[in-house]
Amino acid sequence: MRIVVCIKQVPDVTDVKINPQTNTLIREGVPSIINPFDTYAIEEGVRLREKFGGTVIVLTMGPPQAETALRQAVEAGADEMILLSDRAFAGSDTLATSYALAAAIRKIGNVDIILCGKQAMDGDTGQVGPGIAEFLDLPLVTYVKKIEEVEPGKRIRVEAMNDYGYNVYEAPLPCVMTVVKEINEPRMPSLRTKMKAKSAKLTTWKAEDIGAPPERIGLAGSPTAVWKIFTPKPRSGGEILHGSISEMADQLYAKLKERLVI
Repeated sequence: MRIVVCIKQVPDVTDVKINPQTNTLIREGVPSIINPFDTYAIEEGVRLREKFGGTVIVLTMGPPQAETALRQAVEAGADEMILLSDRAFAGSDTLATSYALAAAIRKIGNVDIILCGKQAMDGDTGQVGPGIAEFLDLPLVTYVKKIEEVEPGKRIRVEAMNDYGYNVYEAPLPCVMTVVKEINEPRMPSLRTKMKAKSAKLTTWKAEDIGAPPERIGLAGSPTAVWKIFTPKPRSGGEILHGSISEMADQLYAKLKERLVI
C-alpha cells in the first residue's frame, strides 16, 4: 500500500506574532512542532504499513524550516518525505493549501490512503482534509477513531466519531481520512528511526513541479482573507453562584425567571 500522510508544522507557542501587512503568521524565529493531531495520522499510517506492507510518504507545505517536522515524522516511522516550498505558496488559505497538497498527491500517484489529522491547532478549521478529497474526487471519512478492516486495493471499514458515539462507514479505496486522537497512541522514536531520519532524502517541490498555476495558490488563490486580528476584551460583570449543584440550579432558575428569560 502507498499511504500519504499530510502534516503541518505549527508554532509551539500561544503568543504568536502577525504580519500587519498580510495578516498571516510570522513563523521565522518561532519554535515549531508537528501539529499534534497529525502525529496520530502518522502513527496510523505506520501501523497500516506494518500490517499490509508498502510505503508511508509524509507530505507538508511550508518554508524550508518545515523540513524539521518531516524528519520528525520519519523518526516516528514514515519512509519518505516531500516538502512543498515556494514563495508562491505564501499566504495560502485552506482552499489554496488543499489544492497544492492535492496536486502533489496526484504527482506522487498510485496512492491508496491519504491521512490527515482532524484539524490544525493554529487554524482549527478542519478544512484541508476535506479539501484534498474534493480536489482529488475521492471518498472522504472524517473523525476516524478506528480502522476496523482493510482490503488493499478494494475497500476500508472504519468507525468515525459523532456527537453521540460513532458511525461505521465503508469506503472504496483510494480514499481520504481525517483521524482523531482516540485512534491510537503515537510511539516514541527508536534509535534506528532517528538514524534513518538523519540520512533520509528530502524531496522538495516548487509550484511548477506540481503544475500549480499562480492564480490557484498563495494569496492570489485564497478567496478568504483576514481583515483584522485582535484580542477580544474580557467580559465584565457576571456572577458566580455558590452552593451544591442543586442549590446553584435553583439560584440560576430564579435569576432567569426574574429576568423573564424563562
